[in-house]
Formats: sequence, structure tokens, C-alpha cells
Amino acid sequence: MSGGIPVEDSCIKAFHELKSKRNVNTVIYRLSDNLETVVPDFKGNLTHDELLKALPAAETRFVVYDLVFATADGTRKEKIVLISWCPESVKVEQKIAHSTTRSKVRNLLDGVQVYVQATDLTDVEYDELVSRTS
Repeated sequence: MSGGIPVEDSCIKAFHELKSKRNVNTVIYRLSDNLETVVPDFKGNLTHDELLKALPAAETRFVVYDLVFATADGTRKEKIVLISWCPESVKVEQKIAHSTTRSKVRNLLDGVQVYVQATDLTDVEYDELVSRTS
């Protein structure tokens, strides 16, 4: 399982839609119930607060988020962030499947500008994500 589990083509397609069209700002992927593939879980527009609520407390997720923020001088910026969500309470099998697949997902999603490994919500708070973009 060193190469990670397969990622469905629809995951890549959803990412390219976010990256090129920018008509969605969030794509969330999950491991299938049998832990054999990475599948889309959500595609749409979420506020940052909605994104935080969408992260389950006991399951892993991969999240691509189009982060919009202002720099210190007021310039509007956008960065595509990949969040590897793996809370402490996740079952060991899911944790292993998620961690062995993390680099595969990261490599397939060409165009991600910021990568964040998160184990709790403080890792993905708005200010925390913005601070990681510089």
C-alpha cells in the first residue's frame, strides 16, 4: 500500500474545475467506506466557517480550498490550499490509508500552492491558513 489507494478521476476533474473556472471554492474528498479509493464528498462554495463545520470529528478528508485574503498592504490574493484532515480520533485503519495516500493526492492535484496537515480545527482557522501562505 506504499503508493496509496487509487484516486477517482472525478476527484481530479473537480479540482481542475476549481482551479480553472473558479465557480466553486471548495472540493472535499473522502476515503470510500471500504478504504479502497478516494472519492469526491462535496463540491461547491463554502464560507470559511462552513468549511470548518464540514470537517468531521472522526473521519479523514482531503480538502481543496480557494483561500481569498488581503495582504498587509490590502492587496487581494488567492491561493489554492490542500488540507490533509486527519483528526486524532480517527480509527487506525483510516489513518494509515489516509497517510499513505496523502502524497499521491498532493501529486495529482497540480496547482496546489499551500499544503496543510491538520489534526484539529485550530490548524485550519482562517488566520492560520493565511499565515501559511507567505
